[in-house]
Amino acid sequence: MNDYQRYALYFAPHAESDLGTFGNGWLGREPAQDIDLTRPEISGLNANDIIVATTSPTRYGFHGTLKPPFALRNGQGRSGLEAAVERLCADAAPITCGPLILKSIGQFLALVPTKPVAPLENLAGMLVRSLDGFRKPEDMAAMNKRRAAGLTERQEGYLVAWGYPYVMEEFRFHLTLSNKLAPEQLARFEESLGPLVAPLCDAPFQIDDICLFGDPGNGKPFRLLKRFALAG
Repeated sequence: MNDYQRYALYFAPHAESDLGTFGNGWLGREPAQDIDLTRPEISGLNANDIIVATTSPTRYGFHGTLKPPFALRNGQGRSGLEAAVERLCADAAPITCGPLILKSIGQFLALVPTKPVAPLENLAGMLVRSLDGFRKPEDMAAMNKRRAAGLTERQEGYLVAWGYPYVMEEFRFHLTLSNKLAPEQLARFEESLGPLVAPLCDAPFQIDDICLFGDPGNGKPFRLLKRFALAG
């Protein structure tokens, strides 16, 4: 069992699903097998446009964050983490939200579920709280890097308590599609992607399992290590 510098709990659609086929193709990578994929042909965009605009989400894999990346504290190991996640998922029920929508969040594009999203927010909060004993506290340099973006008082409290400012009430689930883009880029990508994602936004958004991802470090792509069914 390989060790990784960091671990994270994500939602990641199955590669063979319509959402997985789109997302992995768009980012040019399948994170479970760690293989490169051919980028799709999209009106108004060329392959280089897409590659340059998706470097960050491509590294992380097509996903929605539930528990942000964290290093294991001393004395904890991957096998213990997996056992804890499996126990939590055995009691957690599958989740159904409203359909996805294509939305700009600040300067990047994402697919975001519509109401009801409270069960999804509760799942993420439970994972953050219940697995915090595995998390190595962030060092001051990492925390100050987060602070540089400007945090509210509540976000600062969450950064200190949980190692990440956008958890609990600050959590907003999203499936990231791009890096930060200039306004004219954002509008162009949104216009081009709209027709492609429209079929994915017709039905309710469902989460039946969650995934453990590993960060090998040195800027290498995250790997999808294991799926855990929500069996409650």
